[in-house]
Amino acid sequence: MSTWLRTRTAWWVLLAIGLLPLLSLVWRTLTDQLGANPAETLIRATGDWTLRGLCLTLAITPLRVQLGWPELLRFRRLLGLLTFGYASLHLLCYTGFDMGFVWADIAHDIPKRPFVLVGALAFALLLPLAATSWNGAIRRMGAKRWQALHRSVYAVAVLAILHFWWMRSGKRNFTEVWVYGLILAGLLGWRVLRRMRHP
Repeated sequence: MSTWLRTRTAWWVLLAIGLLPLLSLVWRTLTDQLGANPAETLIRATGDWTLRGLCLTLAITPLRVQLGWPELLRFRRLLGLLTFGYASLHLLCYTGFDMGFVWADIAHDIPKRPFVLVGALAFALLLPLAATSWNGAIRRMGAKRWQALHRSVYAVAVLAILHFWWMRSGKRNFTEVWVYGLILAGLLGWRVLRRMRHP
């Protein structure tokens, strides 16, 4: 398994799998299968895949260490960029399909609905991570500064869960929030314990 993970085929397979949800949404949009409220369906679906991508990206290091598969590290950047892609689509669906790109309405909506504000903050933190996800950025910034910047992904995870919780609070439906929250708490907790053991 670890040998196959080193191949370029493995990278392309992961990319193809990561794009399947997007292709599904495009197909459902073109064939009018998004239900009575297409905008809400697209916003929720892209938000869900952003959270899933965030969980998978943060799971790479624990899996690499626990399984002894250093090859997994080569997939972290791809997963991070896929996560950013779905987050961008999530934001685009909100600003475009829900708000019609009326920027005055969007500016008024952000402080009025706390979950929108938190989501915007999470995306703002995610943006520099995506912008510096290439090897040249590491050389220009230096490894320590680059690593310090990319640790803000933990803040993104916390804000993403808060965004999801606030969004679901109106309908008192917290089941999925707890699932994602526990997964992310476990992944972040693993890092805290590892740092305490290996300061």
